[in-house]
Amino acid sequence: MTQRLRFLCEHIPHARVFADIGCDHGYCTQYALEHGLCERAYFSDVSAESLKKAETLLAKEVHAGRAFPVCADGLEGLEEEADCVLCAGLGGQEIVHIFRGRRLPERFVIQPMKNTEIVRRFLIAQGAHLETDVLFAADGRFYDLLAGTGTGGDRYSEFEYRYGRDNLLSPGRDFSAMVRREIGRLRGALRCVRTQAKRENLLMRLAELEGIYDAIEESL
Repeated sequence: MTQRLRFLCEHIPHARVFADIGCDHGYCTQYALEHGLCERAYFSDVSAESLKKAETLLAKEVHAGRAFPVCADGLEGLEEEADCVLCAGLGGQEIVHIFRGRRLPERFVIQPMKNTEIVRRFLIAQGAHLETDVLFAADGRFYDLLAGTGTGGDRYSEFEYRYGRDNLLSPGRDFSAMVRREIGRLRGALRCVRTQAKRENLLMRLAELEGIYDAIEESL
């Protein structure tokens, strides 16, 4: 199991019915079942080839009637409502598409590969409460983790939508490293900018990140 998946598994809460959407190899479903985090689990993938890999891994649980493979798009095809939904490794737009038009699950663990701000805005607009909204480093990359409940409601500032509430309130080394990397990237981009409008946009973004970085260094 990769560092990324291990971090996600550590945030899976107890549930009666667990759904792993975009399950790929099925490692998270295996973890949830083996650690007694759910009674039953649905593992779903739009790719029949990926789902077959998960079925092979989870064959014992499938035969025991505790795990149910579903080859479908998103939450389609589940025979019962899941108390907890894990949706990881997909783009932010795709994740929003999966949940749009549905009642949010009681619990969720979401890890977008990009466009996390879009997911934050969607979840909070739907009345979600984000118990965890943190950036973490794993396998040489940075990822965002959003975990919480479908009800409870949060109000986010624009900064929190862009960077994540936990990262700003209790910044860690991973978030600091990401901000430092982005500052370096923007400084490099400024050397190649030709248009004034784009330059001003980059300068605004750079100033914002430098302010965040200075605040982080003071707090660590």
